[in-house]
Order: sequence, then C-alpha cells, then structure tokens
Amino acid sequence: MRRAGALLAPLLVLAGCDGLPVERELRPDAKVESSEFPEAERTVAPITSSRWSTEENRDKLDEAQTVMDLAGVMQGQTVADIGAGEGYYTVRLAERVGASGRVVAQDIMPATIKALGARVTREQLDNISVILSDPDDPRLPANSFDRVFLVRMYHEIRAPYEFLWRLRPSLRVGGRVIVVDADRAIRDHGTPASLLDCEMRATGYRRVDMQKLPQVWAYLAAYEASGKRPEPDQVKACSEPQETK
Repeated sequence: MRRAGALLAPLLVLAGCDGLPVERELRPDAKVESSEFPEAERTVAPITSSRWSTEENRDKLDEAQTVMDLAGVMQGQTVADIGAGEGYYTVRLAERVGASGRVVAQDIMPATIKALGARVTREQLDNISVILSDPDDPRLPANSFDRVFLVRMYHEIRAPYEFLWRLRPSLRVGGRVIVVDADRAIRDHGTPASLLDCEMRATGYRRVDMQKLPQVWAYLAAYEASGKRPEPDQVKACSEPQETK
C-alpha cells in the first residue's frame, strides 16, 4: 500500500512551497515549445464560473459517487482533479482514496486555488495537495497517477493537443484520464464526444469506456495511453463537427 505522502516531495519540486509553479526547465519536456503543437480547429468556451451547481444539488443526484464508481476510484490510489474549482470532486475523491491515497487538486485561477487551499486546511484534509497550474500544461509528475479527472472543463482548454500531450506521461501503467462533459457544442459549454475521441487519439490515447450520465446531463469517457506518444509535429488537429458550430 502506498503511503499518503509518497507524492508530496516531487509535487513540491513542481509547485514550490507556496503552491506556485516553478520554471518549466525543471521538467522533462522543457525544451518542447508550445509553437510545435497544432492550434485547435475549434472554439474554446470561456471560463465563466468555478461552480457548475451547488454541492448539495450535485449530491442529491449522486453525481460524485456515480462518477467515482464508474471511474474505478479505490482506496490507496493517487488521483488528480484538474480544474478543481471549489473542490466538489477534490474532497470526495480524498474521502474515497483514504489516508493511504493522495489527491492533487489543480486550477489555473489563483483566487480559486487560494480558496480551495483554505478549505483543505479548514477541513484538515491531509491527503490533498493544491497546486496552481498552467492553462496549457497540467504540470504533473511522471508515472504518478491512477486517475486524472477533467470534469466539466475540457471545453475550456485552449490548447488541447499540448495539454493532453504533456499530461500523458503522468499516468501510471493502467492509469486513466476521466472526462466528464456534456455531449453538445463547445459554445454551449460541452464537448461533442466525437471531437473528444479525435483529440485524444491524436495525442496518443485510446478510449476504454463511455457511459451516459443522464441524471447530470453528461457523459463519462475514460482513456488510457496507447502506443508511443507522438512527436508534437505528428499531431493532427481535429475539426469541430459541423452540426455543433
């Protein structure tokens, strides 16, 4: 069984003691520039709020428990919650993985991270690390995560190919990226499932599960790394489905 603090040291190297990212030169992919990746041939939804709904309403729909069950989250795992917002999934993931597990909560909004850090301290959630990340780079340590959650935020990623490419090394063998989003146009704050599949395939992932979540008007898609990670100049951009534009 892994110790809860096993991931803490490398995270501090990435984040710095104050939770702020240090220079990318410390990372294995430091010399890969953003300009080497194709631009997204689709719209990007603006970030309008750190809250999709109230936690009480989401719990009434059993959202987090259903998603964690379908994603196979278990005690002792190390998971990341990217775009954590106010921490709805973060705190519930922490309870699920337990003291022998670890949760890394990330967001790109400094005020949101500060508020989430205060919540973690107030609720004495010792198995959570809170980190300010980069919009195009999740800044996760390699070979560290059993599950990485992207819940209702994929449509806000402005550089999906760079983001997914840099995310892939963080997965352990058998690790999965879990995307929860609505199957609708990006302009309507969703991600068409066909577009998600295309962008994930382009960066070296294969879909291993797809479940409808009708109670929360969304789907859950799970992906694993597949084959060799493509070089940035080998990544081909996907077009947004015509009917969703």
